[in-house]
Amino acid sequence: MESYQPEYDKNGLLSDTFWKTPQRAIPGRPFQTVKRTEVMSGSSYQQFQASVNDAWDLGDDDIISGIAETKISKAISQTAALNVINSHRNSSRNVNKNDVKVESEIVKPKAEAVEVKKNEVRRVGAGSSGPMRHYPGRPRPVRLSALTSREESSESKLERFQQMHDSAVIDLDDLKQISWSGIPVKARAITWRLLAGYLPPNAERRVETLERKRADYKHLVRQYYDAERDDDTYRQIHIDIPRMSPLVALFQQITVQVMFERILYIWAIRHPASGYVQGINDLVTPFFMVFLQEAAPGQELDNFPLDKLTEEQRDIIEADSFWCLSKFLDSIQDNYIFAQLGIQHKVNQLKELIRRIDLPLHEHLQTHGVDYLQFSFRWMNNLLTREIPLPCTIRLWDTYLAESDGFATFQLYVCAAFLLHWREKLMLERDFQGLMILLQNVPTQNWTDSNISVLVAEAYRLKFAFADAPNHLHNAGKSDR
Repeated sequence: MESYQPEYDKNGLLSDTFWKTPQRAIPGRPFQTVKRTEVMSGSSYQQFQASVNDAWDLGDDDIISGIAETKISKAISQTAALNVINSHRNSSRNVNKNDVKVESEIVKPKAEAVEVKKNEVRRVGAGSSGPMRHYPGRPRPVRLSALTSREESSESKLERFQQMHDSAVIDLDDLKQISWSGIPVKARAITWRLLAGYLPPNAERRVETLERKRADYKHLVRQYYDAERDDDTYRQIHIDIPRMSPLVALFQQITVQVMFERILYIWAIRHPASGYVQGINDLVTPFFMVFLQEAAPGQELDNFPLDKLTEEQRDIIEADSFWCLSKFLDSIQDNYIFAQLGIQHKVNQLKELIRRIDLPLHEHLQTHGVDYLQFSFRWMNNLLTREIPLPCTIRLWDTYLAESDGFATFQLYVCAAFLLHWREKLMLERDFQGLMILLQNVPTQNWTDSNISVLVAEAYRLKFAFADAPNHLHNAGKSDR
């Protein structure tokens, strides 16, 4: 192997050294001439310089040029240089000889293996590819030990939830903080009850509260559902229920449909300002599935026969779904009043938000006659339950329930992030029909929890960016752009 021969200028300075401007006095950087007789052979400091000559940018020197006259002890600079040389030399020699031998014997015949091994060791010793060497300004390789598996991470997170559930009094702010990024399946049912405000944070009151609220629901069933019903409300609910998730066998079971009918009918009677609105039936589904999963852990729920559960278990699922739904909808009650003015206002807010965030996309939709109401009304009305798979909806609602100021505002930014996610595909469509087909049938069938995590992170970024600049939402309801 040819030895490294540095080039010198007429003044005896290295022409291309580790320090980009060796002729200037820079604090902390040695300034000295180097003679040919002083150059070390083998693994030399000059070779180390050559391998990291891009560690500092030229601009670094300019930053501190104002203090160039500062003096530095010659002894300190020499000591620092020797430490660097020794450290580099030691790390270069620390090579796994067994790995080198195996590699050499595989590539070359046995007669040449010894020579290859010597060349390889010499090459490593020269400093070109030392093991796990970390140079300034260069990213370090990720160690396998730093990559914690999802299972280990999930188990660790589950322990945190269980410790919090076992507390005498749960700090709801802390619970929301760890729930925002997703809740483990085993802890989700209890956590949802707590976040929805259905289950009290005080451990001593939980059992009594659950017993009382479940008994109250049974009384409501007898009072409203089992008695004379409002025909118009019941008829609309009875028509909508069979249409819900027609491809999922679970929701085609008569037992499940009757449970949904009772939940929705009693909710509508107890909320006369809005009554029943098409789409609310989709909002029962996530709660129902989470509490069913708690009652039948480890079971495949898509076609799970609900008759396998005891009557008491079914009553618990139904009552808890009703009370959590009621708490959940309290913050978006104006979405379902007469003419659904709340949703219309949010659609206009979304329009104004997209206009400010991505004007080319906004103009592209407007140019082809696409009105935001035509696609985003369903997003707002059903909270994206018809746009993404059910497991993704449940993961999304982990974040909704964990939103400290309620999810009504945050959901606007989720819809904005959802629309922006499809920007490239939308910009390729050149007519109204193509745009509407895509917007009403977005390809999310293969989405997983990771997609939802990205979506809510982008929504949070948008919310944070506009949190202190709310003018993009003011008077948006009056905007007709």
